[in-house]
Amino acid sequence: MASAAEQLAANLNFGAFAKADELKKRIWFTLGALLVYRLGTYIPLPGIDPNIWEQVFRSQAGGILGMFNMFAGGGIHRMAIFALNIMPYISASIIIQLLTTVSPQLEALKKEGESGRKLLNQYTRYLTVILAAFQSYGIAVGLEGAGNVVSDPGMFFRLSTAITLTGGTMFLMWLGEQITSRGIGNGISLIILSGIVAELPAALANMLELGRQGAMSTGLILVVIIMAVAVIAFIVFVERAQRRLLIQYPKRQVGNKMFEGQSSHLPLKLNTSGVIPPIFASSLLLLPTTVANFNAGSGPEWFQWINTQLGHGRPLFLIMYLALIVFFAFFYTAIVFNPTETADNLKKHGGFIPGIRPGERTAEYIDYVLSRITVLGAVYLAIVCLIPEILISYASVPFYFGGTSLLIVVSVTMDTVAQVQGYLLAHQYEGLIRKSKLRGRRR
Repeated sequence: MASAAEQLAANLNFGAFAKADELKKRIWFTLGALLVYRLGTYIPLPGIDPNIWEQVFRSQAGGILGMFNMFAGGGIHRMAIFALNIMPYISASIIIQLLTTVSPQLEALKKEGESGRKLLNQYTRYLTVILAAFQSYGIAVGLEGAGNVVSDPGMFFRLSTAITLTGGTMFLMWLGEQITSRGIGNGISLIILSGIVAELPAALANMLELGRQGAMSTGLILVVIIMAVAVIAFIVFVERAQRRLLIQYPKRQVGNKMFEGQSSHLPLKLNTSGVIPPIFASSLLLLPTTVANFNAGSGPEWFQWINTQLGHGRPLFLIMYLALIVFFAFFYTAIVFNPTETADNLKKHGGFIPGIRPGERTAEYIDYVLSRITVLGAVYLAIVCLIPEILISYASVPFYFGGTSLLIVVSVTMDTVAQVQGYLLAHQYEGLIRKSKLRGRRR
């Protein structure tokens, strides 16, 4: 009996080590995949002059091109094969999710469960190829019209650039899916996070160098650093904020025993949509620039005026950015949280909100509460994303250090750490259950 117990204990220890090794493998796989992504941002497109492109980029880095470069992890600055990054996939996801709300066929696929979700993902991939080809061809035409950047302009350069950039985007999409399934965290979010984090040290060093040269005052540098710390603290506070709805379960009788009624909470996050609204908004605001590149800066005057007004820090850009953030905050919240389904599930399990009739009235009450906290969530996103934009535009801080980048970095980091903690906690529970079984066998 003792030898059997010792053997069981040895198996439990081996299982614990195996689980720890599995977590290490997942972390190392994630780091390795992100390293591959970062290496790809240093491989330049064939057929362009890096020195001339460096001059062109620096002349326009303060505009929307600088914001695009932030999401691309420096890929635009180096005009690398990953210059488009994952943004076409995000745009495709926006379009598919919008279509599911207006198309009965796509809405039916969404309700079919795993099989429908796989088919929608396949549609998203097809649309990603189309958008990436469209945007990459626009970049090729724009490069040809940007002076002597292209050594041998023509259709061959356009096609090769479109194929290279589209292939880079599809590879990153596949890499993100591999991180999600075999690594830790959401792969797409981590790719965007790594690109932003990789550019921030160089931006900080540039700011400090300008301060040393006297081009920026020490007071302005301190204001930027304090603002960044305050925004990070504000993001952490709001991302953890919840509105908890009290849920009561009635008494129930099992055989001859009467069990007391239980109570729990339905947590509603203040910012249910997460980082999706600013990412979606930024992605859509980049599309007019891509269209403008097709004509290499020429075209109707009204379109050129719109494209100019959508420049980084312009009033029209800020208004459109605010409107898109608010829209996607409500839109994405409606997608990820369905009050009717939640109310039906509560009714099936006998749960109810005190003072609210189960069923339709409960769904209306949850929707009422969710709509009001989403207003606060949209205001929070607007403050985090727009106030730094306004300050940077008027203070002429020479790099993109807006609230969107901080929001993405903090939120994705918190989600990834939470997944790691949940992974470890689940294995700790498994160990406790096995230990209790071991004690039972010893007795």
